[in-house]
Parts: sequence; structure tokens; C-alpha cells
Amino acid sequence: MHAIWRTAACAGLLLCLALPAGALVARLDDSTSPRAQVNTDFRNAQPIDGTSFNLPFGRIEYRLATAPYIGRRARIFYVIPVGIPGLRSPAGLQVQWRGNGAFASGTGRPGDRVPVWNGTIAAAWMNETFDLTLRIDPRELRLPSGASLSFESIFEIETLP
Repeated sequence: MHAIWRTAACAGLLLCLALPAGALVARLDDSTSPRAQVNTDFRNAQPIDGTSFNLPFGRIEYRLATAPYIGRRARIFYVIPVGIPGLRSPAGLQVQWRGNGAFASGTGRPGDRVPVWNGTIAAAWMNETFDLTLRIDPRELRLPSGASLSFESIFEIETLP
């Protein structure tokens, strides 16, 4: 148990050291997004080699409430949850997205916090659509029969001084 607390404390300290002085981090409210939950359907899986496959997920629309940050310089991050039920390790999943607006395209694994936007917040809402593809290593999946892989990524905002 002490090892867990030590690991969490070290992770918190590293996060603090990585932030510029005066930077504040908060989760962005995306509750008005039409569909933020990623819920897979393996029928569209496309094998890419002998050990993994791509699963095109399609478009996810995000509507981020940025009103409290208007006029502030900020960075926005796409955060993939570390614990995904049915996934044995982060190495078993890579999330790939293509931004269809102001947000950058990128890739990440469970637990990653990937920068997708940098600038001055100009409006009360930021709307973005990601085209998602999941690259999955089935050896790292432990799903009950008929179950799907399901997770919800979030966005964080880091306001700068």
C-alpha cells in the first residue's frame, strides 16, 4: 500500500514540476457533447498484422465549455483514461484521432495526456470533431463474451499566466 502512495506522490510531484509557474489545470465540461463515450463494435475490425487490428470508430463530436477561460492563454489536452475495463495493459490499445477543426491530430495510449490546442480562448464554447481509430492488440483484451471495449476520454485545460 505504501508503494502505491509513494508512486502517486511522485507522479503528482512530477506533474507539478512539468507545469509552468502559475499554470492551472482543470477538466473541461463536455456534458453537452452528443456522444463522448467510445463503445466499440468489433464487426468493423481490420487486421493490420498477425497480432493487432485497427477498429475505425468514426466521428465523435465534442462541445467544450470554455466560458470561464475567455481571454486567457491556454493549452487543451486530450486525456485517455488509464483504466479501461477489459484491457490488461495500456500497450494493448492505441487511440488515433484526426481533428476536423482547430485541434491537432494525434495518437495516445491509456493514461496519456496529449496536447491538442494552444492559444487564447475566444468563445464560450469550442466545438471539435475527432475521427477516431483504435489499434488493438487482442492478446491484451480480457472481455466477457459479447462485451465491448468502452471508455470516455476527457479534455483538460491548462491556463497560462
